[in-house]
Formats: sequence, C-alpha cells, structure tokens
Amino acid sequence: MQFIDEAKIFIRSGDGGKGSASFRREAHIPRGGPDGGNGGRGGHVIFQSIAGLNTLIDFRYTQHFKAERGNGGRGAMRDGAKGKDIIIDVPVGTQIFDEDEEIIIFDFTEVGQSFTIAKGGDGGLGNVNFKSSTNQAPRRSTPGYPGEELWVWLKLKLLSDAGLVGLPNAGKSTFVNQVTRAKPKIADYPFTTLRPQLGVAYIDQKEFVIADIPGLIEGAHEGHGLGIRFLKHVERCGVILHLIDATEDDIIENYRIIRRELEKYSTVLANKTEIVALNKCDALMEDEIELKKEYLEQEIGKVPYTISAFAGTGTEEVLRHLIKEIEIFRESENLTKEDTAI
Repeated sequence: MQFIDEAKIFIRSGDGGKGSASFRREAHIPRGGPDGGNGGRGGHVIFQSIAGLNTLIDFRYTQHFKAERGNGGRGAMRDGAKGKDIIIDVPVGTQIFDEDEEIIIFDFTEVGQSFTIAKGGDGGLGNVNFKSSTNQAPRRSTPGYPGEELWVWLKLKLLSDAGLVGLPNAGKSTFVNQVTRAKPKIADYPFTTLRPQLGVAYIDQKEFVIADIPGLIEGAHEGHGLGIRFLKHVERCGVILHLIDATEDDIIENYRIIRRELEKYSTVLANKTEIVALNKCDALMEDEIELKKEYLEQEIGKVPYTISAFAGTGTEEVLRHLIKEIEIFRESENLTKEDTAI
C-alpha cells in the first residue's frame, strides 16, 4: 500500500430541511388548525480514528465529503427525518489543520476518538410553531439552516515508541528487518526507504513499535532530500535510536549532521532521549571498532553500542536499552495525561 501522510479535503455538513406550512384537512373539521412539522437536521461530518490504518491513501482519490440534508417537515405535525451523518475514518496519529495549515483543529492520539468537525444545519420550523391567540392560521414556516463547509488538511504523524534515524544507507532498514516482522526493502544504495516503516520489536517478553524513518541528509529541516516530510514522524516517538555507519571515514561529522537537523527542526526532537549505535561493525577489525567507538564516545559523552544489524550481533542489548527508556517515557506520558485530566 502506498504511504500518503498529507491530504487536503473539502467537507460540508447537510442543510436543514424546510418546515412545512400545512393545515388539518379532515372530514367534519372545516377549520382545522396548522399542523406543519419541522424540518430535519442536516447530517454532521464526523472524523473517527480506527486501528489498522497507517496511511491517508484513501484521500488521494476522494477529496469531497458531503453529508445528507435533512428532509422537509410534513403535515400532521410530522417532522422531517434527519440527514445521514458522514463518518470519515482516519489513522491514529492524524492531525486536522485549517486550510492555512496554521491551526490544529484536532489531534487523534488514540483508537476510538471521534470529532464532529461540521454540524448539520438545524431544520426549519413548521407553521404550527407560529400559532398564537391572535393568529390561529399562520401560513409562515422557515427554511432549514445551511450546513457548514470548509477545506481542511489532514496530516499524519506515525505513532511509535522508538524512531530510527541516521544518514541514508546507515542500515536502518536492515535493523528493522532483523528485530521486527516488518520487511522493508533493503539494498546497498542511499534512499532505499522512501516511506516510513513500522514494525513491532520483541525483547524479554515485551514489545514496542519502532519506526524506520527514511534517511535524512544535511538541510533536511529545510526540505532537502526527503526533508521535513518525514522528520515530523519522529516527533511522536518516545526514544530515538541513532544508527551510524561504522564503515564511513568521518563518523563524527555523520553524527553531527543528523543532530543538527533534529535540533533545527524542533526542540522537541532535540530533547528526546537518544541511543547511539555504530552499525556494520561486522565489516571492521576489532581495533578499528574500538578506535571509532572511543572517538564517538568523546563526542556524545556516553558509550555507543557497536552492532551489526546484518549479522544480528549486539541488537538485543540495544533493544533492552530501548524498552527501558520507552517504559520511562510511557510512564511520564501517563502522568501528564492524569495531570491534564484533573
């Protein structure tokens, strides 16, 4: 399935049905009073987040969504039926923006959330509502109120526990393939991954979701390469796993390039817990690995992991560290939600 994470759509709720101007017409009741019913409410436009979706591909082919209008009122004080609501399914992680892409209207962070973005217009009043002591036979009724219409942007930020970053060809897809059941395309050239991949990793009878974010390059925060199109997907991750190709000559500069892009994109990314690992160590001699490990430790202030995603060596230690940090992040998120609810 093709990955689409942005879509602009038009939505319109239903107009209200018109009220009825009707009078009783029955045998032996020559002067029956008004009995016009009210019009029905127009249909709402409702978004809801569901499980099993991780792309906005459906909105590439359908951009207009219009709810039904309400039915008109009828005689015998029969109100018109309500217009049918239209329910739009979106993946968890979808944000609704206004047309100018400046204001977040709603943010879906859990399965089962719903949001009415456009309410249907109220139905018009039938003439029975205008009967009074001075006007026993009103012929007045009102039309239904119009529905609401607007253009909105849907933007998807994948929800994952850990985000995998690094320069192109750092071995991220190989790592995901090794530790999860996801099967991303793997090849020995940059930009093999052109869309985020999600996989569930398992370690010590625990599981978490890891996202393989397409390779970043210098200037990504300005839209270079695959750019900010995918940086946003890292924002919701609890922890960042930064992979560095150990076979490259300047591993320090490679590390700095990614860090600069994360910091320039947002302070949220810059402040996330980061775990660093030198990958492809199976292609180096032991003394080369130790030398590069020492260089990188001096740069980042902590001991990096040395792994080979291809051979599967060292990956379990990284996963254990990841799940430990993810559990800390989950606990802090739960506490934040509790504080917000109070």
